[in-house]
Amino acid sequence: MDEKKFYTYLLLTENNTYYCGYTDDIKKRYQKHIEGTGAKYTKANKPVKIAYLESFKSKSEAMKEECRIKNLTRIAKENLVKNFKNLTPNLYLIAQEISSLYI
Repeated sequence: MDEKKFYTYLLLTENNTYYCGYTDDIKKRYQKHIEGTGAKYTKANKPVKIAYLESFKSKSEAMKEECRIKNLTRIAKENLVKNFKNLTPNLYLIAQEISSLYI
């Protein structure tokens, strides 16, 4: 049986801003953001892709990472996104696949 995973994600919006959150179902959560029902911020700032995704074994870990990322500077977030493909290629592919479903 697969162990439940929790995710911290960073969305890039059409206004070139970032939105950070956590979830236990990244596909469903991204769809909610696209539909405008995921968060007030993404209702006003439509996401264009999942720019960063990280998985954790516990909700607590994912929430801690969300808090850490939210406190990063814009430049630090951009560096996180820039290095995403090389650091975790399997999660990068998942993010690309989910993002492409809602183009």
